[in-house]
Amino acid sequence: MPLTRREAIAGCGGGLAWLAVSPAQAQAAYPNRTIRMIVPYPPGGTTDLLGRLVTDQFRSGLDATVIVENKPGAGTTLGADLVAKSEPDGYTLLMATSTTLAINKALYRKLPYDPTKDFAPIGLVAGVPFALIINPTIPAKTLPEFIAYAKSKPGLSYGSAGNGSPQHLGAEMLKSSAGIDVRHVPYRGSVPAMLDVIAGHIPFMVVDLQPALQQIREGKVRVLGVTTPKRVSIAPDIPTLAEAGLAGFELVAWQGVVAPAGTPRPIVDALAAQLAKLMADPPTRERLIKLSLEPLPPSTPDSFAAYIKTEVERWAVIVRNSGAELE
Repeated sequence: MPLTRREAIAGCGGGLAWLAVSPAQAQAAYPNRTIRMIVPYPPGGTTDLLGRLVTDQFRSGLDATVIVENKPGAGTTLGADLVAKSEPDGYTLLMATSTTLAINKALYRKLPYDPTKDFAPIGLVAGVPFALIINPTIPAKTLPEFIAYAKSKPGLSYGSAGNGSPQHLGAEMLKSSAGIDVRHVPYRGSVPAMLDVIAGHIPFMVVDLQPALQQIREGKVRVLGVTTPKRVSIAPDIPTLAEAGLAGFELVAWQGVVAPAGTPRPIVDALAAQLAKLMADPPTRERLIKLSLEPLPPSTPDSFAAYIKTEVERWAVIVRNSGAELE
């Protein structure tokens, strides 16, 4: 009987062991130098925010120097490949997304890394809801009105956080579901794309709700719906796209932390223990909710590894059904 997504995330057992260093590794206890958290997106977006939240926990919990390095580009493959090819010593980590570890496997014919073989999973952090936003000058107040508008203007352009990103796939899902002809303009992150929606350089996009919510509230963009199966608690006035007219439409991504494959298990477990502590903290969970994010059930390195495998299969179906082109 296949595991449910919640069971795959939560796992069963697999207690976290505290760090113990073998004689062969006994130059110094971990960590004894700077840890880098690679974020494969520009500063300011959801992944960057979560990466810095996790970094703060590692910094205080491990009494370590931990820095964030933003390495955007190529649908997260630049940052991911950097980490995959780094020394497996616990000093280079990746704030990974469902794009990095699941979508890219289906989207690209050739990846410079293998999502299930080249990383040591540490733990999940949060789920990411998305929203369909348009420039307010577009004469559409509802999803059906926007679909009619898009049909009247074939080739309408939309932005995304990059080729193969959930934002890209979400818009392609919209294209397929609504029967509209739209053109993809990839950016190096969702925030730069959203800024161009605000400026009117591109008319619409599917964007992660976290950086967009304030812009929505200030009227800088108009929101037509969220991609979650239920309304987001922080913004209950925004309908789902399914409610707005696209029955069955659902798109929710996730974020987690990984290290290079071969990282010693005691180091992985030490990092996982800190991540579990962060995610069990009620104020942190409340903060994520206020940021339009969904705290995920507790995970372990083993359950996260199993979850990645199931997600590769799930997103392959989404990529295929969306009509997004393989590269």
